[in-house]
Amino acid sequence: MLGRSLIQLRRSINPHRINTCRRLHHQVIGIDLGTTNSAVAVVEGKDARILENEEGGRTTPSIVAFPKSLQSGDVNDNEILVGLQAKRQAVVNPYNTFFATKRLIGRKFVDEEVQRDLDNTPYRIVPNENGDAWVSTQSGKTLSPSQISAHILTKMKSIAESHFTGENQKVEHAVVTVPAYFNDSQRQATKSAGQLAGLNVLRVINEPTAAALAYGIDKKQKDGIVAVFDFGGGTFDISILDIEDGVFEVRATNGNTHLGGEDFDILLLNYIINDFKEKTGFDILKDRLAVQRVREAAERAKIELSHVKETEISIPFIVEDKHVQVKLTEDQLDEMSLHLLNKTIDPVKRCVRDADLKLKDIDEVILVGGMTRMPKLRKIVESLFGKKPSTAVNPDEAVALGAAIQGAVLSGQIKNVVLLDVTPLSLGIETYGGIFSPLIPRNSAVPVKKEAVFSTAVDGQTGVEIKVFQGERTLVKDNKLIGNFKLSNIPVSPKGTPQISVSFEIDADGIINVSATDKTPYPEDSPHYGKPNSVSIQVSSETGLSEEEIKQLIEDSSKNSKTDAEIKKHVENATRADIICSDTENALLQFGDFMEPEEKELISQKVSDLRVKINDIREYREFHDPKIITDEVNDIQQVCLEAIKKVAIKQQQAEAAKKNQS
Repeated sequence: MLGRSLIQLRRSINPHRINTCRRLHHQVIGIDLGTTNSAVAVVEGKDARILENEEGGRTTPSIVAFPKSLQSGDVNDNEILVGLQAKRQAVVNPYNTFFATKRLIGRKFVDEEVQRDLDNTPYRIVPNENGDAWVSTQSGKTLSPSQISAHILTKMKSIAESHFTGENQKVEHAVVTVPAYFNDSQRQATKSAGQLAGLNVLRVINEPTAAALAYGIDKKQKDGIVAVFDFGGGTFDISILDIEDGVFEVRATNGNTHLGGEDFDILLLNYIINDFKEKTGFDILKDRLAVQRVREAAERAKIELSHVKETEISIPFIVEDKHVQVKLTEDQLDEMSLHLLNKTIDPVKRCVRDADLKLKDIDEVILVGGMTRMPKLRKIVESLFGKKPSTAVNPDEAVALGAAIQGAVLSGQIKNVVLLDVTPLSLGIETYGGIFSPLIPRNSAVPVKKEAVFSTAVDGQTGVEIKVFQGERTLVKDNKLIGNFKLSNIPVSPKGTPQISVSFEIDADGIINVSATDKTPYPEDSPHYGKPNSVSIQVSSETGLSEEEIKQLIEDSSKNSKTDAEIKKHVENATRADIICSDTENALLQFGDFMEPEEKELISQKVSDLRVKINDIREYREFHDPKIITDEVNDIQQVCLEAIKKVAIKQQQAEAAKKNQS
């Protein structure tokens, strides 16, 4: 096991920038795969523009509907409705109409966020065989969120192709956006959706970063520090970027992948249902058809209250001869949703702090996402940053435009633009003594590749287990295990001899690859000379961290930094003592038969006593005084050395006696 059998030799850091800029034969489109609405854009000449759908809309509802008559078998693609057509029939076909499935993508069914959504959707959310959250039609046909997203991406692809002619009509390449705080599994699932749609997803980029590209590509805008406040239908992100001479560098990012306009819709939905129950005595919560009608009315009311002070929610004949009739004011919505709005404040403060800045250092605040039209939210943002946010970009279109710009950069159509994004948590491995050795610090720019060289801490070790962790704490027990694998067939050799290179690579999509290679310089006459020995993993989709886990890890790191540092000293001291104990035990095996029995017994007892203290520290039962440990180590070394000297003298005397006899 790595934590018990490898020690770090040295670290060599090789920043790696993947240059994917190349001239592509076909047009690269940019897609904002949103929770509520999606959009597609393309760069023509030097300008990015949104492509309208067949209804003339610049955004398309992220809704997919299957026919009522669908059985558990396959369905003809022509029968599947996507976008506005799917939304129009949702009221009469609620069990087979899927929306907001982006909140499920890359998540396990048992996730707290998924469990909260079970009672808030007319369609069924079910566990797949591997534990992922899937959806089910009324007939029992199950589909992954990636499959639902693939239908939306196919629609975006179709919209783009309807605008192109000639050799550019066929769309193959795309840049797709995701929330900045999407974890590895969610990014993987998004790429899978692109493949299912027949798209080569060149890059998965963060939504706030895309919005900043749309904002900053205009040379009229000044360089500076920009905060992108992205509050959409299902997610909230905040990113701090430094824009200078065409370089868009993300300084830090934070957010919540389960906070968005959908939560406001659910809030209003419950308010309307409860109001109706108080007035009529009817509880319509179990009537999915009625609930869908209320949901749509709630969404309309939320949107209207961004423009008017009061609206009326009217739904005739919701049940029997009863009607929903509710008046709602902007102030009422602000009051009932204040707890949701306040959830955006802490991520903003953490993000600014992580960027090593203060709120007053931000030159411009960009609002992205439909929820940023809410007057109360704009007041909160203004109060937080001390300046009015910019409305220079369309909050519904900026992300898709930025994705198209990134596509044009990758194809070589746009030059002199560099995009540097970041990873939200430190990544590293467990080393001897349960210590976390980070290779890639939090908020490092991606794509990135870093390498460190380790060795064995036990003689004759032929294999090492590499345990990969995410987190900010000193000890691996306090961080998140996200993957592990084993490097075997290491030739038998003394400890410290093998050179095991561990490499971490995070690609431009934020997907993690880890490899371990035996780079020991074996001599030419060795049977291992020239034989490659390497193993690698891509972090599995089962190991992603939720935003709550990330938040908790960072908070714990800050809160426990002094304690962790102190514990690390104790553990490292115990590790050094453990190595001396192992060396002493090896010496006893080699020379013990020639020692005086009482000396051998004394040394064994001292090692045994010291190992008790070492295990106390390792198991966190008791942290013995480092001076006592050091004194005992010195004592063992001194006693053992004296005993070995006596053995050497005996052997010299025996040799001399043999010579005299001969």
